[in-house]
Amino acid sequence: MIIETERLTKFYGEKVGCKDISISVNKGEIFGFLGPNGAGKSTFIKMLVGLIFPTSGKAYVLGEPLGNVQARKKIGYLPETFRYQDWMTGVDLLSFHASLYKLDKLKTSSMIEEVLSLVKLKGHEKYRIGTYSKGMQQRIGLACALLADPDLLFLDEPTSALDPIGRKEVRNIILELKNRGKSVLLNSHLLSEVEMICDSAAIIKKGSIAAFGKMDDMLENKITLEIRAENIHDELLAKLRTLDPDMGHRNGKMTLTVKDNADIPHIASLIIENGGKLYELTPRKESLENAFISLVKGGEAQ
Repeated sequence: MIIETERLTKFYGEKVGCKDISISVNKGEIFGFLGPNGAGKSTFIKMLVGLIFPTSGKAYVLGEPLGNVQARKKIGYLPETFRYQDWMTGVDLLSFHASLYKLDKLKTSSMIEEVLSLVKLKGHEKYRIGTYSKGMQQRIGLACALLADPDLLFLDEPTSALDPIGRKEVRNIILELKNRGKSVLLNSHLLSEVEMICDSAAIIKKGSIAAFGKMDDMLENKITLEIRAENIHDELLAKLRTLDPDMGHRNGKMTLTVKDNADIPHIASLIIENGGKLYELTPRKESLENAFISLVKGGEAQ
C-alpha cells in the first residue's frame, strides 16, 4: 500500500478535524478524497504530508510511519491555496524550489526542463508569474510539486478555481502522472473530475468516512432505467412495481431503479410480453454526484 491509515484522528480543541479515518491506497492509482467544504479533507492531507500532527491513530506513507524523512523526500504536495511571488519568473520559482529540495545543479537543470514540458509551460518559464493565467499558475504549482520526481503526489483541490479548459489541462497531467507510475491522492469536491479519472475514492462527512472503495463498486449499486413505451396498462404497471415500488410513470415515460444489469432484458421482455410497445430503454448508472449527495444528506447537511 502506498498509503494506509488506522483510525487517524485530529481534534482542534473540542472541534473535530477528522475522526477514525481508516483507508488504504494502492500503488499506482489515482485516489479521490471527497467531501463538502469543512468536512476534513485538507486536515487529512496535512497530517499525511507532515504539516500537522494527528491527535491519535496511525498512518503509513510509502510504507513508513508519518514523519519519516526518507518517505517525505518522495512526496510532492500542491496545497489548496497558494500564491507565489508575482515578480519571480517561472524558472526562478522552480530553481528556488529545487534548492529547497537540495537538488544538485545538474539534476536541477534536467528536472526543470522535464516538469516544464510535462505541465506544458515550455516557452513561458521566463515570464513573470504575475502575468500567468490562473491555469498557468496551477500548472507551475504542479511543476514545483513534481521537481523531486516524487512517487506520491498530494493534490488539494487542484482544479476548483479553473475554467473548463484549465480543468482539462490539469486532468490530463494527472493521468499522465499515473501513466508514469506515480500515485496520486486527489482531494476535491468537483465530483465530475473525480469520476472521470479516479480508480478508488473515499467520501468524508463531518470528519468521518461515509463510503470507501473502488470507483466502479461505488457506482454500481443502482441503475436507473429510462423507458418510453405505450399500452402500459394497470396489470403491467403492477408487475413492474414488484421490481421497483417507487417507479415513476407519466405520459408514456417510466423510470425504474434496479440493482443488477440482468434485470434489464427481463424488464424489456415483461413489457413486450404483456402487450406494451417498447420504443426506448436507456440504462443510466448512478452518478458519483447522486451517490455523494445521498450519503452527505443522509443526515443534517454540512
